[in-house]
Amino acid sequence: MKLGAYTACLHDKPLPEALKTLASLGLESAEINSGGFLPPVHLPIDDLRSSEQARQDYLGEFEAAGVTLTALNCNGNPLDPHPTEGPRQAQDILDSIEVAALLGVKRVVTMSGTPAASAGGTRPAWNVLPWHSAFLDVRDYQWNDVALPFWRTVQAHAADHDVKIAIEMHPHNIVYNPATMERLATEINATHVGAEMDPSHLFWQGIEPIEAVRHLGGLVYNAAAKDTRINAAARVNGVLDDSFGRVAPDDPDALSLGGDYTLSRWPAPSSWDFVAVGRGHDVAWWRGFLEAIEGVDPDMAVNIEHEDQELDQMEGLRSAAETLLAAAGRPAVA
Repeated sequence: MKLGAYTACLHDKPLPEALKTLASLGLESAEINSGGFLPPVHLPIDDLRSSEQARQDYLGEFEAAGVTLTALNCNGNPLDPHPTEGPRQAQDILDSIEVAALLGVKRVVTMSGTPAASAGGTRPAWNVLPWHSAFLDVRDYQWNDVALPFWRTVQAHAADHDVKIAIEMHPHNIVYNPATMERLATEINATHVGAEMDPSHLFWQGIEPIEAVRHLGGLVYNAAAKDTRINAAARVNGVLDDSFGRVAPDDPDALSLGGDYTLSRWPAPSSWDFVAVGRGHDVAWWRGFLEAIEGVDPDMAVNIEHEDQELDQMEGLRSAAETLLAAAGRPAVA
């Protein structure tokens, strides 16, 4: 098992420096962004597609750092009804599969996407708990008319290139838990589309990630290391608190998610927060998680995703790396 990190949190550094940073923390795996919500800062896609020498030089940077490129990450919304963003992000996934194959990388991480609630809609709509028949209509449209045709195309493209697609079970997507992951895999007869196991999004839904790993078994293709802390506010507002704030695209603090979309401002006080590995669940829990992952595939990479807003770039990575290494029974870097 390789332990590493997704380098999006190091996009302010050139790739060689980012890889050196990971190695200095005792990490040996890297996941690189290839499009979707974020630009591919560490992946020169055009050069890699056009030149074998460029590919060899690129992989040589990883070899020099003692870090293995284990996955590309193309998290976004490929089903977005936005006239430019949806098609662009869908194409990013297909392109990522091709680039991964050229690099000899066997995993592409992404999201399943969220369409509009009906044909002609202009904004994505997450539809859960369809206790009212109107929402069953929404579910049928989103799955049958939009999601399944797209994911059958992705399945075929991934199979042609022998690259596995690992879907992050992420709320605001049609696939957000093991049941929806299994439905998608069954409906498209998946051989190359499965799950990325990111515990953070499961924790706040009340799902036990270790049990989810065991339940999904060989459908788990990749793993992320990100933690979640449930806060006292959840006792009053629950985990579905909607008090997020708008951040204008021209705000100095705006994080663009493509087009006119931005990352919303987090609630305060929040019901839950993403935190560095170990700040929501202890070493013993993470040891059990790694053991469950190893039981599915001993060669699977587990990559840290740093989104802890209370710790800076290096504090968050270092804290997560120390916990993950301890959970794996490996010595921390001095």
